[in-house]
Amino acid sequence: MSRIGKRPIQIPDKVKVRMESGRIFAEGPKGKLDWVLPSSVEIQINGAELKVKRLKDDKSGNANHGLARAYINNMIKGVSEGYVKLMEIHGVGYRAQVQAKTVNLQLGFSHPIVYSIPEGVTVKTPKPNQLVIEGIDKAMVGEVAAEIRDYLKPEPYKGKGIRYAGEYVRKKAGKAVA
Repeated sequence: MSRIGKRPIQIPDKVKVRMESGRIFAEGPKGKLDWVLPSSVEIQINGAELKVKRLKDDKSGNANHGLARAYINNMIKGVSEGYVKLMEIHGVGYRAQVQAKTVNLQLGFSHPIVYSIPEGVTVKTPKPNQLVIEGIDKAMVGEVAAEIRDYLKPEPYKGKGIRYAGEYVRKKAGKAVA
């Protein structure tokens, strides 16, 4: 049995959760999210507590039990508090600039990289070498951060590139001089 799936989810006062024809809806001060519930699980809402129950006792039912509980918990946290990813750009002349629904990245290439921001995510640049990615959908925020990081991952010799705030980049020794 899934140990994650067994734990009940506390629903904050400002969040409304409802189930409708196989979909679960979460609505809070930050926005609305919905998700199609796997057929092998069901949810029970008792006041301010939500429990995920398994209908099938097989491998996929066990996997979906923990998945559904984690996803619903992320939805509830997203619509009440939201998610934030902080990113840093390291390198001389490397910078980012937000213009309308795009992020312009200057990363030492011959051309600027233009990344269009998807719906439901906001990107801010408090400094030219910092990015703040915010949204209510944890998966979408993480995906946007990963896509931006993929343009120039931190390299191991000087550490130049785009990295998550607090990410440790292992440095390699340079070429040995005889």
